[in-house]
Amino acid sequence: MDVYRNYIDGRWVEAASGARTEDRNPATGEVLGQVVKGGAREAEEAVAAARRAFDRWRLYPAPRRAEILFRAAQMMVERKEELARMMTREMGKVLAEARGDVQEGIDMTYFMAGEGRRLAGQTVPAEHPDKWAMSVRDPVGVVAAITPWNFPMAIPTWKLMPALVAGNTAIFKPASETPILAYELVRILEEAGLPPGVLNLVTGPGSEVGEALLNHPDVDLISFTGSLEMGRHVQEVAAPKLKRVHLELGGKNAITVLADADLDLAVQGIVWSAFGTTGQRCTACSRVIVERPVHGQLLEKLVARVQALRLGDGLDPSTDVGPLINRAAVEKVGEYVRIGKEEGARLVVGGEPAAEGDLARGHFFRPTIFDGVRPDMRLAQEEIFGPVLSVITVDSLEEAVQVNNRVPYGLSSALYTRDVNKAFRAMRDLSSGICYVNAGTIGAEIQLPFGGVRGTGNGHREAGIAALEVYTEWKAIYVDFSGKLQRAQIDPVS
Repeated sequence: MDVYRNYIDGRWVEAASGARTEDRNPATGEVLGQVVKGGAREAEEAVAAARRAFDRWRLYPAPRRAEILFRAAQMMVERKEELARMMTREMGKVLAEARGDVQEGIDMTYFMAGEGRRLAGQTVPAEHPDKWAMSVRDPVGVVAAITPWNFPMAIPTWKLMPALVAGNTAIFKPASETPILAYELVRILEEAGLPPGVLNLVTGPGSEVGEALLNHPDVDLISFTGSLEMGRHVQEVAAPKLKRVHLELGGKNAITVLADADLDLAVQGIVWSAFGTTGQRCTACSRVIVERPVHGQLLEKLVARVQALRLGDGLDPSTDVGPLINRAAVEKVGEYVRIGKEEGARLVVGGEPAAEGDLARGHFFRPTIFDGVRPDMRLAQEEIFGPVLSVITVDSLEEAVQVNNRVPYGLSSALYTRDVNKAFRAMRDLSSGICYVNAGTIGAEIQLPFGGVRGTGNGHREAGIAALEVYTEWKAIYVDFSGKLQRAQIDPVS
């Protein structure tokens, strides 16, 4: 059986405890390999290695850092199918989506490699003669990147590639559910030429590895993607230590369908956004806000499409929806179905685990739709992270915007309409970090900022050049070549 080890200071190593865990396919229960179970000691060693490597790496010319990322991106291209198949086996998403996840990692790696020849600062006029004023970006230092399991290639590259190209060193702590993809990504970067200590991988439980990284005085920045509750904990631990914190948290995203919309197009976008990745995306559509005149027609089309979805192993080309990540996720979704019924919502389709035949080996839940959902119900307010869709009826665009915005999160929103004036009003008024018109809530591209408002994060963004704001510090530089003392804001210009 394959063994996947930690990577510390350029060496693949076992945990000091000798402990290992099994990594299993959530669709079949197949054991994929044994994974080293790191702890606080391994986290300590990884931070020390990253700290030692920092002064060398920050002085390594940025274009040379970029060349390593370019080589890594090319290796990812060459291994795309292999990586995608392992992703489907490790976390369950259907193969087409796994290929998309890997492609997003490729895109981000190429994009950030390009920034190695830019990392743009500013040159501005100085207020005195014979004086130069400019700003440059400095790396922050040692970065702890703590990532989730649902995008095991894309999200790590969102964090690691801007961090590395900017001259930071890093400790990568992946989710315990997807350590093999993390191993493969680090192995690619090692083969691409990343020097020892610049990137370190420590697998293990968040309660040990994650907490050690949060509390370590030599970790300068924590970049975390996960739940709102855990994000609050990260912020609370880091705040007294004045650590820089980047949080990418949950979503309760809605697609609004106006009466003039192309309903067939809307149904395609809703089904893809709600049940792609089995609803296990922070950008997943969990609410449909529909104008009353087309409510019945839209619901009828939705139900027919959802009932035709086929559950199964993501490697099977006929599968539309894969498994949930684990048994706890199945139980959580089931609990929200119970809550929805108790709140008075009407269960239209789904609402139960799927355990017949081969499905009994995995963690499957039938795609679920509730109708008659009120905006204040828990079903409409809390992130479920599973294949559950709530339908809410409204009487106007203005009411739809209010319903869309009145949730604890603000990541992604979408609107279907043929009226350009309503589209522009919605783009102005929908309170979310991402907004789509005549498309679903998923599918963000890496060249624009990714993130949201309210409980979705703490104001920072991933992807695009905005990501560099997280991983760099601004340094203002003034060069006075006048040969005399010139006092800013005091001496008149002569």
